[in-house]
Amino acid sequence: MPDPSGIRPLCDEQEFTAILDAAVADEAPRLFAVVQVYGDRVDARIAAWGLAFEGHAEVVSSPPAVRMSLRAPKNCLRGFTIGSHVRARLVWVKPGAPTPVQDDDHAGVVGAGSPP
Repeated sequence: MPDPSGIRPLCDEQEFTAILDAAVADEAPRLFAVVQVYGDRVDARIAAWGLAFEGHAEVVSSPPAVRMSLRAPKNCLRGFTIGSHVRARLVWVKPGAPTPVQDDDHAGVVGAGSPP
């Protein structure tokens, strides 16, 4: 890679940061979990986490650690389905969705969860 030290900056720091932020937001992979569901909603566990990129996905299982590179996120499901009583499904992470800990922080507070 050539040394860029003699090349003038494209723009000021604030504009460059905004350009980088937009590029990262545009190209960020989507995060998903591979959940194994036991029986008819009897129980479930997160068996793996994945990143969906444009054109491929990367999946890493919980212990024991197994890594997969796939063309599409759904292609990993067969590897996490066991017989007829354990089915695998993708659950996409929803940024900003409340977690049980966040819900507990507001338990008993009048108006918690209500719009202002």
